[in-house]
Amino acid sequence: MLLVVGANGQLGTELQAQLGNRAEYVDVAEIDISCEDAVRALFAHREYDAVINCAAYTAVDKAEDEPARADAVNHLGPLYLARYGRRVVHISTDYVFSGESSRPYVETDAARPLSVYGRSKLAGENACLDAAASAVVIRSSWLYSPHGGNFFKTMRRLATGDRPLRVVFDQVGTPTYAGHLAAAIITVLPQLRDGCHELYHYSNEGVCSWYDFAVTIMAQCSLPCRVEPIRSWDYPTRAQRPSFSVLDKTKFKKAFAVTIPHWQEGLRECIQACR
Repeated sequence: MLLVVGANGQLGTELQAQLGNRAEYVDVAEIDISCEDAVRALFAHREYDAVINCAAYTAVDKAEDEPARADAVNHLGPLYLARYGRRVVHISTDYVFSGESSRPYVETDAARPLSVYGRSKLAGENACLDAAASAVVIRSSWLYSPHGGNFFKTMRRLATGDRPLRVVFDQVGTPTYAGHLAAAIITVLPQLRDGCHELYHYSNEGVCSWYDFAVTIMAQCSLPCRVEPIRSWDYPTRAQRPSFSVLDKTKFKKAFAVTIPHWQEGLRECIQACR
């Protein structure tokens, strides 16, 4: 039996749909992963084949004012799950990078996060890889789905207004459909043998800016809203984002002999799932 932590988020919801009764599902109402006693108690009565950790503090800007809370969920939580769950798949982020690269980031590139959120996620990666009997950390980027809060849903909601949407065009990465990431996680589960400690990158294929993503959402959803490109300094945020965070998926594709769908294919599937 598998255990999915953070099961009510957008990725956890997709895992529920794909795993069904092969897993048990818990969220913050059932377990506070930042409390070591609670995590120890969770595993005291049962040993799971693997733990998939989708739980995270994802309020990137708010984290600048709540660094202790971000660290508790994104660093200490993964540490405790790795320590007591032993076999862990942990989900991380492209925000561990500074965005200074001119080519897609590979797993061995130096991580230099620009924000509290990014630093807390990097600490969680390292904790998992150090503490678990076996661990796979998967960095992904720009996650969206029909569930929860994300850029895709925000654009569709705001498109009902009369004014054009202003979206940054100088932050480049890859949107990732949560349904595809869920399938990738399931693909790596057989690799979770004791002694395995691997870091992978997984996002959909292709590259775009947030502006490009917004324009494509409007086109594929047949929404008449106009999107205007702006620079990041025209939309200041509390936390700094990497200007370039494209992930190189070569290692993942070679390890599992998979073809990764393009981000526009993921968007079409997501829109279909909303109907």
